[in-house]
Amino acid sequence: MARVTVEDCIEKVENRFELVLLASHRARLIAAGAPLTIDRDRDKNPVVALREIGDETITADDLKEQLIHSMQKYVEVDEPEAETVPLLSSSPAAAAVAPQSSSDDSAVQFDRMSEEDLLRGLENLAPPVETEEEGE
Repeated sequence: MARVTVEDCIEKVENRFELVLLASHRARLIAAGAPLTIDRDRDKNPVVALREIGDETITADDLKEQLIHSMQKYVEVDEPEAETVPLLSSSPAAAAVAPQSSSDDSAVQFDRMSEEDLLRGLENLAPPVETEEEGE
């Protein structure tokens, strides 16, 4: 069988550097025990990898995906979405107003407060004024 050259493979993979990356990845897979798609014919693993790419028995896109996957340190896993938990309240009146377990967004209720109520509440949060008896 004729020897493979880079010029034979460059038609399948446009970039020479990408060709080297893909062929070296495939050669490592072959060394790890991956099945061959062509006859070895006493060739070493890098030559077999180039011949596979040149003969298109392995597509460059598949090799690229395998290479990317092998370099990933974190594989994203789809986690189930958390269930909505109803808000807990300290007052029984507020618990009666809150919707129990509803996935419908139209049932969500918001507390409304006027500006005056907010200001009165903030005034009550002011730190107490020290008296002369406490300071001594």
